[in-house]
Amino acid sequence: MPAFRDDDPIRVELELKALPRGSAVADVARQMTSLIAQGTFPAGSRLPPERQLAESLGVGRSAVREALAALEILGLVTVRPGSGTYIRDSTSELLPTTLSWGLMLSGEHTAQLSEVRSALEVGSAVLAAQRIDADGVQELRAHLEAMESHTGDLGAFIEADAAFHLQVARAAGNGVMGDLLQTVRSLLRVWVERGLRSQDQALTACREHRAVYEAIAAGDAAAAGAAMDAHMRTAGDRVEHAETPAGAAVEAVAAPAARTVSAPRKGGRAAKLAR
Repeated sequence: MPAFRDDDPIRVELELKALPRGSAVADVARQMTSLIAQGTFPAGSRLPPERQLAESLGVGRSAVREALAALEILGLVTVRPGSGTYIRDSTSELLPTTLSWGLMLSGEHTAQLSEVRSALEVGSAVLAAQRIDADGVQELRAHLEAMESHTGDLGAFIEADAAFHLQVARAAGNGVMGDLLQTVRSLLRVWVERGLRSQDQALTACREHRAVYEAIAAGDAAAAGAAMDAHMRTAGDRVEHAETPAGAAVEAVAAPAARTVSAPRKGGRAAKLAR
């Protein structure tokens, strides 16, 4: 797999241009998106670490971190803990589409996406209550217990939360609904994470998830839908009040790029250098 080696700063400098001092997160995200669109960073390649990117661009590491979060929202990169940030496979084919989706991530449209997510989550809960089997109930309970045991570790809590909702979608037995839900959840991921800020909020979420679990386990579709709807209202309020520079960067990158971006060149200059 191609990679930008940590000990090859000259190559990184060739690809990245220093930005004016005080540049916004959106400026960093725009340059990175442009390089991805041009094929400079080929699919599957690993980006340099935040420190090296920050030095090459002449910006702070926090700006790089938020810019990469914006690109992850758009589906252009994936972050692998302990390994690094990688350009997503098939980015060339998906880039115009993901940027068009990114246009929706302004304040108003984020709220609308939350409404879409709510409808899908409630529908999944109703179907799950009707279709879940004993093994599915056991898995759902395990994810709930993982949430309840990690209210003091918000990172682990968020992972268990996502696993709970994924299990509900699986139990619903509707692949199309599950795929749509995954797409919307991915677009809202950063807002969801930034909106959960305290153990008290995590405890509230646990109570709401337990109500969903108990209704699904009992096979009560109406109660499952009502419990999930109540949870989505709380979650929607958190998303609405979550502020993140990555969100502004997504909108700034997507608006102009979705109109002008073309598929990356295969075998571009960076790909040749990586051989």
